[in-house]
Formats: sequence, C-alpha cells, structure tokens
Amino acid sequence: MFHVDNLCAGPIGGLYLPPIAWDLLWREKIQTIDQLMINADRLEQFDGIEPRLAQVIRQAIAWAGLLEGWPPGEVLPSPWCA
Repeated sequence: MFHVDNLCAGPIGGLYLPPIAWDLLWREKIQTIDQLMINADRLEQFDGIEPRLAQVIRQAIAWAGLLEGWPPGEVLPSPWCA
C-alpha cells in the first residue's frame, strides 16, 4: 500500500510520485517523460501495479503537462486539488 502524500521527485523532471511508482518505472526501464506518456495507457499491464497507482501516475503526467505553459511567478495549484 502507498500513500499519495508520500511524493518525491525522481529521475523524470517535473514529476512527483510515490517511491513505489519510481521503483516500478525503473523496473520497466521508463526513464523519460516521452517513454512514460507512450506507456500511460498500459500501466495496469505492468507486473505488480495497483489500479490506484496507475491513476496517480497518470494524474502526475497530466499535472506536469500543465506546468509547460504556466506563467512564471504564478502560484501552482496542488496536483491533488479538485
């Protein structure tokens, strides 16, 4: 079991994921945001991944995509805000 409040930066810049997600991506040899986006639709097929963890990874990808066009100096919303 993992907790979404236990997020940390990893080797893919701009993403904050639970350590278990970083371990999974390392095991699957996913090292770039492009590789992750290509595989985002099949995360549930990775060995040992829970559906909730796949959802957390997809949310982090979506949130990181928002940062690309975010104006400098603006306060960033939390990725967990509704």
